[in-house]
Amino acid sequence: MKGEAMIRHSQLLRTVAAGGASLVLTLSLAACGGSADSADGDSGTIHVLVYGDATNKVEKKLVDTFNKTSKVKAVLDTIPGADYQSKLQTIISGKQAPDVFFNWGGGSIKPYVDAGLLMPLDDFIAKDPRLESDFLPSVFNTAVVDGKPYGVPMRGTQPVLLFSNKKVLNDAGVTAPRTWDELLTAVKTLKAKGITPIALGGGDKWPTQMWFQYLYDRVAGPELFEQAVKGDKNAWASADSKKALGRLKELIDAGAFGTNYDSVKFTDGGSPALLATGKAAFELMGSWEYSTLQDAYPDFVKSDLGYGAFPAVEGGKGDPANVAGNTNNFYSVLKNTKHPEAVAEFLKLMYSDEFVQAQLSVGNLPTTANTPKFLDKAANPEYSKYQYDLVKKAPSFQLSWDQAFPPAATTTIHQAVQQFFNGQMDTDAFIAAMQSLPAA
Repeated sequence: MKGEAMIRHSQLLRTVAAGGASLVLTLSLAACGGSADSADGDSGTIHVLVYGDATNKVEKKLVDTFNKTSKVKAVLDTIPGADYQSKLQTIISGKQAPDVFFNWGGGSIKPYVDAGLLMPLDDFIAKDPRLESDFLPSVFNTAVVDGKPYGVPMRGTQPVLLFSNKKVLNDAGVTAPRTWDELLTAVKTLKAKGITPIALGGGDKWPTQMWFQYLYDRVAGPELFEQAVKGDKNAWASADSKKALGRLKELIDAGAFGTNYDSVKFTDGGSPALLATGKAAFELMGSWEYSTLQDAYPDFVKSDLGYGAFPAVEGGKGDPANVAGNTNNFYSVLKNTKHPEAVAEFLKLMYSDEFVQAQLSVGNLPTTANTPKFLDKAANPEYSKYQYDLVKKAPSFQLSWDQAFPPAATTTIHQAVQQFFNGQMDTDAFIAAMQSLPAA
């Protein structure tokens, strides 16, 4: 999932047109000719590469703030969400590599650490301890690899929530489900009224993955996936794994997602549009859904957007208070940056009051020590406080599967979840595919 992002995904908000954004990135990076120095001899810039989505307006604002006082100027480059991971892998070891780049921590950066491309941030933190101490430890530690910190949290925590269209639910006489059985009942009622019960951007694959993450947690508890990501092949073949897949197939067979979900995407605004225009009642999505909808459908957000936790599964081992998603997004630093001092100054903005207030204004929830004092000034204080309490009280926060595993595993994971959903892969084939994944 998604951020914001993903494609969160993390974490994944409504993106600008892929072709145009890719051209902007290509031109920008071609102009700089490398990490900081350009072909024309300009050594006064650092390039900050981020996931392209609606939250970029905050990043642009912070770059402008930094450039007002810094001799070395920051340049913001974006890659559309659907292309971010693959294009980052293409450029990160070449002359077009950025100085600072957006990521999800965990397995998403370990290959770059192993390849010697990233700068451990010990020296930055020694000079400014707030780069660590001003963030929640559970979040900061997501970007600690082999005992060393390689990322500073940016944007905000991104739990996956079950969003809803309150008007559609009210008109259908349906209440927000608290249990799995209540969700199945709601699906049947909505389907009978000609409404697609659940919007799904299956064309992106990672939104489909979110359903697996939560079903596995609710049925088996977080321990099963913790074992699996460490390389325990037997975890995928366990009785609880098969039970989670059975529950999921129950929902699919009930027609919860309609029939054309693989032709719909989140990254081009398709699935959020289904929810906002009343063509679907629910969407399981990262918390960035709020800023996506606020950007595209502000009236809907103001009057009819609902949200809640993923339903409890009766008889399951997982605590209903557990959450899944992205603990946060991070900025990591390339070892060969020509301006480490400027990069360190840029990263300090991530715990600033200005950063917190700007992120809250678009519905994001920073994990800084100063966040609570600004919650009343958020775009939607009720929504921000709900998220904050949800994450704070969660016994477990499961990192998205495609971020917990190394990037090399992403294609296998995404293909398996898509093919299981659309009936091309049965339970045994899905288990075999997941058993082929490399350990994180």
